[in-house]
Amino acid sequence: MNKGVVSVLVAYLIWGLYPFYFHAMQHVAPTEIVIHRVLWTFALLAVYLFCSRRWRWIQKAITDRRTVAVFLMSSVLITANWSTYTYAIVTNQTLEASLGYFMNPLVSVLLGTVFLKEKLNKAQMLAIVFACAGVMWVTFKQGEFPALGLTLALSFGFYGLVRKMAPLGSLEGLTLETAFAFPVALLATFYFAGNGDLTFVHGTSWDKFWLIMAGPITTIPLILFAYGLKQVPYSTVGFIQYLSPTMVFFIGPFFFGEELQVDRLIGFILIWAGVLIFVGENFFRSHSGYRTEFNQLSK
Repeated sequence: MNKGVVSVLVAYLIWGLYPFYFHAMQHVAPTEIVIHRVLWTFALLAVYLFCSRRWRWIQKAITDRRTVAVFLMSSVLITANWSTYTYAIVTNQTLEASLGYFMNPLVSVLLGTVFLKEKLNKAQMLAIVFACAGVMWVTFKQGEFPALGLTLALSFGFYGLVRKMAPLGSLEGLTLETAFAFPVALLATFYFAGNGDLTFVHGTSWDKFWLIMAGPITTIPLILFAYGLKQVPYSTVGFIQYLSPTMVFFIGPFFFGEELQVDRLIGFILIWAGVLIFVGENFFRSHSGYRTEFNQLSK
């Protein structure tokens, strides 16, 4: 199997297990969790780059306006995604989080079509219609727009798009985008510490340990994702992304006792239908024996 595909698969498997970590940290403010994700991720990457003497790219990167602009954008997008996801899990909205990542594959394919000129066939267009129908159903029946879910889908979709076009490798890129977020996270740390609201200072030894672990927990799947993203078409990434939200979807009701309402389940089924169409289309397209027949059916 293609190394890029394996990297993306492993990244989404790790992300699928994320709710267990964040649910265990419910007593910590979501903002502080995000702060530690930024701080320890950057610290881990900085130490690695220093020890491996892989820092020569830094001067060239920070003096290139395009590189700075791209990674400032990716930094904002990934921080927004982290914040939204952490808030959703900590506040027992795991199903809402899974809804966002069920929509994400379709958003990825749509963005790949709009910005990277990757062609969208009729089967893929039908899948997007199903996804939109699912979102509209949830909005109409529950009388509430799925803002958290859409924020997750759009922020990570655009993040993947930006990283796809980024001029640096996965490790260097993640270092630069966390470096841009680092000063903000550091200032926020001093602010919360001054108000006596920092769990890292007043919490237990286990709290400190798990907050530090936010670094490797964050870094490993992002590096795998960014590496794989360079190896496979962006639309193909969309077909793999259903793994993580499927895991998150079942974790919510079966492990955390969240209620799965019938109206929301119908919306999920519509979105799942869209994902299955994408997966099926990719399967038939990748097997030469079925390719001609499927193209005929799609016309």
